[in-house]
Amino acid sequence: MGSLYIVATPIGNLQDITLRALETLKIVDFIACEDTRKAVILINHYFPNDQKEMQGKLFSYYEQVELTKIPQIMNLLANGKSVALISDAGTPSISDPGFKLIRECVRSNIPVISIPGASSVVSALVASGLPTDKFTFLGFLPQKPGHRIKLLENVKTSQQSLSSTVIFFESPYKLIKTLQDLKKVFGNIEITLVREQTKVHEEIIASTIDELSERFAIGIKGEFVVLFSLKTT
Repeated sequence: MGSLYIVATPIGNLQDITLRALETLKIVDFIACEDTRKAVILINHYFPNDQKEMQGKLFSYYEQVELTKIPQIMNLLANGKSVALISDAGTPSISDPGFKLIRECVRSNIPVISIPGASSVVSALVASGLPTDKFTFLGFLPQKPGHRIKLLENVKTSQQSLSSTVIFFESPYKLIKTLQDLKKVFGNIEITLVREQTKVHEEIIASTIDELSERFAIGIKGEFVVLFSLKTT
């Protein structure tokens, strides 16, 4: 029986990958990629002398084809082939495809081996200056405004007892709307925005919702990690 390897890849800077991750990508039979185009960039950078062989291992595994690809991957694993799962960036299955495949492997007693590495969630948290002893990760917020507000209201209620740092992802296209919803629920609190992590234009900005809304009203680029804490001490 083969093994499924969960391989973390860089979130920006190509140097942010572990030696173990590179070795795993080298030895596995197949590499399931959220985006083969981005995987090729990584492969060509680290395996310049084996590009053809390495690219031959790649196949697509993204949200829209996840359910159809799982049986194919399970068949490969059942026949002794090893498969590495990688996402566009960071640790697979964190707001990216992978959870359903991993769950199926666990249920089928197929070995799942995590190769730890870059994570935009943890990287943003430790650089934010916010409390790190407890955190609540929400992934991407719901697209529908009503559902988004309801979730934030539930978070506000839970934070009265949890007192954890809240973290979620947001796209540049919805950032302003989300900031407005945050203000409706929490008031004009101070939050931290982290964008372009490990890249040339990396930014960590802590300010009030009003000030950030004004700053990013025009010309927003890059996905954001949004963090805030209601902890007073």
